Amino acid sequence: MDRAQANLEAALTLLQALMRRGLRQLVLCPGSRSGPLAVAAGLLERQGLALVTAIDERSAAFFALGHGRATGLPAAVITTSGTAVANLLPAVVEADYGAIPLLLLTADRPPRLKGCGANQTVNQEDFLIACLRWQGLGDGRGLHAMAAAELDELAATALRHCLGPDQPTLAQATAKAAAQATPEPATHSWAAPGAVQLNLPIDEPLHAGSAALLAVARAWPTHALPADQSSPEAAPQGWQGAGGSLGLDPDRPGLIVAGPWRGRPQTWGAHLTALRQLQRRTGWPLLADALSGLRGMADLNLVAGYDLLLAAPKPEWQPEQLLRLGPLPASRRLQQGLANFSGPQALISEADPRNLDALGTAQQRCFSGLAPWWAALPPTWQGDQPPAANLALAQRWQAAEQALQAWLDSQLAAPLTSAGIATAPETAMAGLCEPALARQLSRLLPAGVPLVLANSSPVRDWESFAVGDGPPRPVLAFRGASGIDGTLSLACGVAQACGKAVLISGDLALLHDANGWLWRSQLTGQLTILVIDNGGGGIFEQLPIRPDPAAVMDFERLFAMPQPVDPVALAAVHGVPGRLCGGWEELERDLSWALQQPLALLRLVTDRRQDALLRQRLRQSQH
Repeated sequence: MDRAQANLEAALTLLQALMRRGLRQLVLCPGSRSGPLAVAAGLLERQGLALVTAIDERSAAFFALGHGRATGLPAAVITTSGTAVANLLPAVVEADYGAIPLLLLTADRPPRLKGCGANQTVNQEDFLIACLRWQGLGDGRGLHAMAAAELDELAATALRHCLGPDQPTLAQATAKAAAQATPEPATHSWAAPGAVQLNLPIDEPLHAGSAALLAVARAWPTHALPADQSSPEAAPQGWQGAGGSLGLDPDRPGLIVAGPWRGRPQTWGAHLTALRQLQRRTGWPLLADALSGLRGMADLNLVAGYDLLLAAPKPEWQPEQLLRLGPLPASRRLQQGLANFSGPQALISEADPRNLDALGTAQQRCFSGLAPWWAALPPTWQGDQPPAANLALAQRWQAAEQALQAWLDSQLAAPLTSAGIATAPETAMAGLCEPALARQLSRLLPAGVPLVLANSSPVRDWESFAVGDGPPRPVLAFRGASGIDGTLSLACGVAQACGKAVLISGDLALLHDANGWLWRSQLTGQLTILVIDNGGGGIFEQLPIRPDPAAVMDFERLFAMPQPVDPVALAAVHGVPGRLCGGWEELERDLSWALQQPLALLRLVTDRRQDALLRQRLRQSQH
C-alpha cells in the first residue's frame, strides 16, 4: 500500500478505536505532519465524531479541558509537531492538578530525524511529561508501520489512564510508595483523571492523493460506531481506598467541610444522595465552598458565609470532629480553623489518591469518594436520628448563617428592577461593585445553567458574598493550578458540552485568552460572558502591595497592569454582540438581553480600589 494511504488508514484505525471507547469530541489544530490525523477526523464526522478546529493550540487544549470537566470524559486535541506541542502545557498542568481527563494526539517526526538539524524537529516527547498520567509513543518507523491491534491497544490504554485506571487500596498505595527509593514518576500507573499524550511519529509522504483519499472514503463505514464494553462511560473499577468510619462517631457533634467538587459528573448523584443521608443521620452542619456544587440545595443544612463568620468564631460553634470533602476551600480563615483544630479530622476525596491535605491535619484519608465510603459503613451509622447535641450545634451554625445573610443583604443592597419597577432601598450601593455583583448575580442567574468563574477576584467574591440559598447550579472554576490562561476557551468548552453556560471573568483574564473569541463561528452551545472590568488586576488591590506614599513604587505599572482595550469593541471585531451596563438599574434588563443571545458579552465597570476597601470593611465588621 502507498505509505500516505497507509498513514491515513492507521489514523482512521486509531481514531475509531478511541470512538468505540467513548471519544466524541475532537479539536483539530492546523499542521502538515498531523495531516493524516486531520483527514481521518474529517472522515469520521459522519460516524458521530464532533469536530471543531482551532488555530491556537493553547486555546484548543483549554476548550477540550472545559469539555472534559463538564462531561467527565476526555476530549482529544490533535496538533502538529514542534512548538505546537509546547502550547499545550498550561492546559496539561491544569488537567493534572484539577483531575480533568484530556487526550493529546501530537504528530511528530520519526526519531531518525531528531538531533540532526531537521526542520521543526524538537524533543516534544519531553515537553509535557511531568504533568501527564501516561505517555504513549508510536512506532519509530511511523504510524503506517503500526498494526491494527497495536493501535487498538494504544487507544484503550490511553483512555484508561485519562480517566484514572483501576486504583489500589490505601494500604497498597502506601506500601508501594514506601518501597521506592525515589518519588513516584509522573506517569505512575495509578492516578486521578488527567492528561495523556500519544506522541505519534508519522513518516512521509504524509498526504494521500485524491484517488487514494476517495478509495479510503468509499471503503470506510458511514454509520455511527457502537461503543464497546470498555467505554470510559463506565465508572472506574477496583478502587476501594480506606474503609471504616475514619475515626468519626455519628453520635457526637461534628462538622462537614465541602471543598471544590472534582469528581466525575457521572458520580454526582450518588455523592449528593450520600451527603443527604449522612446529614439526616448525624445532623452535622455543612460548610459548603462556592465550587462544591451544593449551594442552593434546600434540603441541606448549609452554611455559605463561613468565611465572614470565622472572623470572630464563637466557642459554641466548635465541633468535636471534622469531615472534609475534597480539596481545601479558598477561605484563609477556614484553613486556619482547620489547622488549629485538635479533634479527629478525616478527609474523603473523589477518585484522587494524591495528598490533598495541604494542612497536614487529617488523621484519616479515604480516596474512594463519599458515596462508596457511606455505603460501606457499619450498621451503627444507619437509621438512627441525630442526637440532641448534634442538632444543637447545627442550630447554632444555622442561626449565625441566617443573621449574616440578612446583614449582607442590607450592606450590599442594589436597586434592581422587577417587572419594570425600580426599587432603591436607602442602603443601596451607588455604583456597580464586585461584592454586590456576586450577591445579586447569584440570585439573578438562571438555575441549573453551569457557571464558570475566572480565577482571582470573581471566584473569591462568589465564595464570600454570593447567597447560599440562591438557585442551585453547577459552579466551575479551574483551581487546580489557579491560572488565568484559557479562561474564555474553557467556558466555550463547558458551553459546548452542556448546551449553555455563563462565564464571569475579570478584564485581564478575558484579555489573556483573546483568541478564545474565535470559537464564535463553531460554538453550538449558548454562552453569556460577564466581564467585570476594574481596569487591571483587582486582586492585587486586596493585598498589602500599594505603597503610601504612592511615589515609592508604580503600583499600576508593576502589578495592576491596566490595558487600554475595550472588551466590547474587541468582541465586536469577532462578531460577538456586547453591551456596557450603565448601573444597577440596567443590570437585570441587560442580563436578560445577554442570556437570550447565542454568544454575548456584558461589560460591568467597577472601581477596584473602592471595592477593596468595601471588602475590608465587610470583613472587619464581623470582628
